[in-house]
Amino acid sequence: MTQLVDVSGLSLSVGKGGREIVRNVSFTVAPGEIVGIVGESGSGKTQAARAIMGLTPPPLVRSAGRILFEGEDMSAVGDARLRKLRGARIGMVFQEPMTSLNPSMTIGRQLDEGLALHRPELSPAARRDKALAMLARVGISDPQAGLTREHNTAVLLISHDLPMVARYTQRMIVMQQGEVVEAGDTAAMLAGPQQDYTRKLLEAIPRRQAARTIADEQPVIEVRNLVVDYPGKRRLFAKSAAKRVLHGIDLVVRPREIVAVVGGSGSGKTTLGRAIAGLIKPTEGDIRFRGHAITRRDAGWLDYRLNCQMVFQDPYSSLNPRMNIGQLVGEGLRLVPGLSSVEKQTRVAKMLDEVGLQPQHAARYAHELSGGQRQRVAIARALIREPAFVIADEPVSALDVTVRAQVLALLAELQERHGFACLFISHDLGVVEQVADRVVVMQAGRIIEQGSRDEVFDHPQHAYTRKLLSAIPALTPTGQGGMQLRWRFDDADVPAAMNPIPA
Repeated sequence: MTQLVDVSGLSLSVGKGGREIVRNVSFTVAPGEIVGIVGESGSGKTQAARAIMGLTPPPLVRSAGRILFEGEDMSAVGDARLRKLRGARIGMVFQEPMTSLNPSMTIGRQLDEGLALHRPELSPAARRDKALAMLARVGISDPQAGLTREHNTAVLLISHDLPMVARYTQRMIVMQQGEVVEAGDTAAMLAGPQQDYTRKLLEAIPRRQAARTIADEQPVIEVRNLVVDYPGKRRLFAKSAAKRVLHGIDLVVRPREIVAVVGGSGSGKTTLGRAIAGLIKPTEGDIRFRGHAITRRDAGWLDYRLNCQMVFQDPYSSLNPRMNIGQLVGEGLRLVPGLSSVEKQTRVAKMLDEVGLQPQHAARYAHELSGGQRQRVAIARALIREPAFVIADEPVSALDVTVRAQVLALLAELQERHGFACLFISHDLGVVEQVADRVVVMQAGRIIEQGSRDEVFDHPQHAYTRKLLSAIPALTPTGQGGMQLRWRFDDADVPAAMNPIPA
């Protein structure tokens, strides 16, 4: 089979003669093939992929190996040739769109930019039509199969989401500390992993826990008919209409309960969390805390805000880079009356210990910590005042599979110890299946279904819920240290586009 990408013996080092972060990596990708690369943070998977496009950041240099694209040696091409290849023949979808997209340009202009550079024969109107068509096409339920098959595109899928890799890829590469430790047919590797490290990754996949019994007590949080409108944009002579993003939401969260909110992008789940936290002002509706309605003008507003804390998706952007970890965690104690500086330091040290951080971490800054450590800091900061209610907005989505498992175990342990109620916002149904007591499903700003975790996952009543669950495969233990891909419902209930891609 002719290979579109052929990487052989690739090594990347920090400067010439420096420490190698990628060592002797080899793989191929054929036209129309989807190959997955998995591994923990720091395994070198992203840098190995970036090397194909010549996008490894300085001071990384290629110290050995060869990269062929369509038979052309990428080490022999100059900058002018690379510019012609990037975007036209080789594209890359980066992990964080907020940092890879220009915030000062509209989406249309950013799509038009590549077409104008690589397709100069197209008129502005033709480029606009192509951009609109592409935006419509990536909204389909299965973009990997809808686009890669049609264009015979080769895809290198870099992820820590093993169920997704199992769903889409024909072959899989496992990397650890810069080296390939195992590679081969995806289904065969999952069913019978040969290396301990691969088994370790599989063991970290979220699994359903036994259902807990939650007492039917007075809710900690009660939301009634919550409506949120985003104001229209001001134009030169007019103002566009407001957009309604939440439509009359009713929700309760009881003491010690974990309520998960799930739904597709744009469903309103993050807006709901921010409105409950007081970060967005509702247009209509009531939020009650321990039975009492609270508003910004209410005398109990400060007490509510101190008892309602939030753990954000990206701890790096939510932690002040100018404050050390001790200051960040201790900031929540500013309004505790009569607390001396020594007592404050003692409580900070105790909280850091509870989330698995060492005393020396207090003097460090966010950029000096790993992603998992930063998320532990975010959790410590949220829990330092022992709040009654915690909103966790995608708290583990940016973490690799093993660190994610550690953070989820930590959250469960801390919730058991401190007894806070939790609104857990996530798109990862595997994680939700592990942690949630009750599940709320949102679509287009409305709650369309809710119930206990087992009711929603095993007997979904709404077609959208069924579609969500059908789109996400599950990996179940085989009993031989491996995993097997399965669908949550019979194949007859899964849309044709969701069926496994044949090898």
